[in-house]
Amino acid sequence: MGLNEEQKEFQKVAFDFATREMAPNMAEWDQKELFPVDAMRKAAQLGFGGVYVQTDVGGSGLSRLDTSVIFEALATGCTSTTAYISIHNMCVWMIDTFGNEEQRHTFCPPLCTMEKFASYCLTEPGGGSDAASLLTSAKRQGDHYILNGSKAFISGGGESDIYVVMCRTGGPGPKGISCIVVEKGTPGLSFGKKEKKVGWNSQPTRAVIFEDCAVPVTNRIGNEGQGFLIAMKGLNGGRINVASCSLGAAHASVILTRDHLNVRKQFGEPLSSNQYLQFKLADMATRLVASRLMIRNAAVALEENREDAVALCSMAKLFATDECFAICNQALQMHGGYGYLKDYAVQQYVRDSRVHQILEGSNEVMRMLISRSLLQE
Repeated sequence: MGLNEEQKEFQKVAFDFATREMAPNMAEWDQKELFPVDAMRKAAQLGFGGVYVQTDVGGSGLSRLDTSVIFEALATGCTSTTAYISIHNMCVWMIDTFGNEEQRHTFCPPLCTMEKFASYCLTEPGGGSDAASLLTSAKRQGDHYILNGSKAFISGGGESDIYVVMCRTGGPGPKGISCIVVEKGTPGLSFGKKEKKVGWNSQPTRAVIFEDCAVPVTNRIGNEGQGFLIAMKGLNGGRINVASCSLGAAHASVILTRDHLNVRKQFGEPLSSNQYLQFKLADMATRLVASRLMIRNAAVALEENREDAVALCSMAKLFATDECFAICNQALQMHGGYGYLKDYAVQQYVRDSRVHQILEGSNEVMRMLISRSLLQE
């Protein structure tokens, strides 16, 4: 899918930012587990804090396809940091799309500048894939909800200022779930220990805990019982976003591998003259382009609100995150022993992209959604 001139310009700006501000710091952010607030605020100055959020609240008002192009380019510089930016964007979009005017104008502007950061709180210790069974409760008392329960694996947990929380205001199942914004500093809100992770180390992951946490009813996004729908609508875009981050990791890994094959000599000649490795590189590039086309096709379907959008987003997320991880892993193999050293970036792309097959709906859940859509036709 060819890009128009404007999209090529967004892509260039994002690639330049990734090369200048992210790639030189990627290893340090990973090894020291630094949350790069300043770099993300610089990204927000370019419009990347609310890419597909409406312009009247400070967003860039761009399309899903534009967003995918931007996140792929940024992820070449640091996949982990871009993945967090993508989750932040999803949260801002949910408030922008389902919030009332007062909520939109209160919460979105400081999120779009990344003066404030957002976290998405759906998964719980007892339920990830089975999200509709969530237990965190919100009991109405006058003009407040009293929240009790906990959320697990929350990206930005403890650092973010705004928590977009799915909680149970009604009976069991998806229709009893509402969406409530909880602000950092609210009494009764606390956080678990910072998790030690294989990758995604430039963003903290913690449990988010609610103990008699009183939140104004005015912080509910949408109607009571609408929360599960809001969460799923957010995730459709989130799946394209995280798959686009996988594209960036694979894209960078292909380039690193090409450069390594040209420089590294074995048996008296550069590795690039070995036909087996040439063919491997060709396969990697082909799978990268196939993944990119699937993601961009799904992004357009979501933008146009087509009825096959959920299935296409699921297919793109499943295919691209699997393929792109395999590309990164093959790139590591083709670097030989050097690929296993932390001095070489390829191992970080492997570690950072692995979790994309698990989160925003695991790839097993993607297969459930795809097959359900096929069997219902």
